This record gives sequence, structure tokens and C-alpha cells, in this order.
Amino acid sequence: MIRIYTAPSCASCRKVKSWLKEHHIPYVEKNIFSTLLRESELRELLERSENGTDDIISKRSKVIKESQVDIDEMSISELIRFIQDYPSVLKRPIIIDERRFQVGYNAEEIRVFIPRELRKLQECHHIDYCPQFTDIKTELKNEYYKDQEDCDECDHEQD
Repeated sequence: MIRIYTAPSCASCRKVKSWLKEHHIPYVEKNIFSTLLRESELRELLERSENGTDDIISKRSKVIKESQVDIDEMSISELIRFIQDYPSVLKRPIIIDERRFQVGYNAEEIRVFIPRELRKLQECHHIDYCPQFTDIKTELKNEYYKDQEDCDECDHEQD
């Protein structure tokens, strides 16, 4: 299941939620200001970020500037407590599932959150004839079957 960490005033967060809804992808939203961020969640975010704190902490945050803390000098436990006390230091939105992790909204990169079978479906314009899609529901076919063009993924020609 996809989790997104959001803030109410965040335009990028609204774009992510809108995109997920538009693509019928279920998600769980965690408002960083109204939900206590558990230590295990924050540890997971830190572990999954490729560039450590740079990926998820906004060093230009008002809290960091005013408190003059050095994030890089904190232990993991201190950092987690700091984020719990001041969640506004988190960049947002943060989108995470079992395999993928993304910070911010990027129209191209967010496509990795479309389930593999739906990505394949979008690539093939002849899904009615492709055996790999025989089990897909009709409403999904109608949603993703846009233009009638030749498809490189299958050997079917345009009708």
C-alpha cells in the first residue's frame, strides 16, 4: 500500500493525491501535522532515502535556521525526536510503498507507482487481443485503452 506524507497547505501534496485518484491507485495519507509520526516510520524513511537526511529534511526550513541545529551531527534517535517535535522540517510529499520511494511531485517519476500490469496495459493499444490482458477487468481496459495505434509490444496491427 502506498503511503503519502503530506501537509494541508502543500500544493505538491494535492497534485500527488489527485494523480493517485485519477489513476485509481489506493493510498493512505499521513498528515505530518495532525498525525504523530512513529519512530518506526521515520526510521524507514531515513533508511530508504538514498542521500540520507538531504532527501527528506529541508535544511532551508525556518525551524532549522532559527534553532541553528546541525542535522548531520545528530544521532538517529535525536534526529527522529527532532522530526517528531518539528515535522515541518520534512520535505513533502513523501511517497513510499514496499519497493519505491519518492520525495516531491514529479509527473514522470510518479508513474513508477502505477502497478506493473497497468503500465503494460497503457503501453499496448490492442489489449482486447493481447493474451497478457485477458484477466483485466473491462473498466480498466476502457480507462487505459486510449488511441488505436500500432503497438510495439504485440504483433497486432491497427484495425
